[in-house]
Amino acid sequence: MATTWDPSAPGILALPSGRYVRGRGMRRPLPAGPQPALGVYLAGRTPPPVPWEARWIRWPDFRLPSDTGAARRILHEAWQRCVTDRVEVACGGGQGRTGTALACLAILDGVPAGEAVAYVREHYSRRSVETPWQRRFVAAFR
Repeated sequence: MATTWDPSAPGILALPSGRYVRGRGMRRPLPAGPQPALGVYLAGRTPPPVPWEARWIRWPDFRLPSDTGAARRILHEAWQRCVTDRVEVACGGGQGRTGTALACLAILDGVPAGEAVAYVREHYSRRSVETPWQRRFVAAFR
């Protein structure tokens, strides 16, 4: 069984419950250190294969998930798995879609929906959640 992330490693978001999840941009080299047990990839096209378990959410750049029900299910799984496993969430640049998904994980972890974007901007990246419709998606996430 995999362990969780080192909270001091780059790109690691600490959720209020003590769970950790890594956000990153797929256009950048894979960070040094341990590999994830589960990767959640947010892309308009099928992402490249990885040697670990992966889920793909069809999510075009600057947009919203094509299937919000599937996105919700996969994000719930990611949140549950990050108790014991290394989970990463990644899109092309690691900001808009990744930040939006991380804000949804923060909501699942108990952050009020109206505060989730600010939480992720403070604890992950100030550029997270890039569009008004991404902010509305977070506000409506359950």
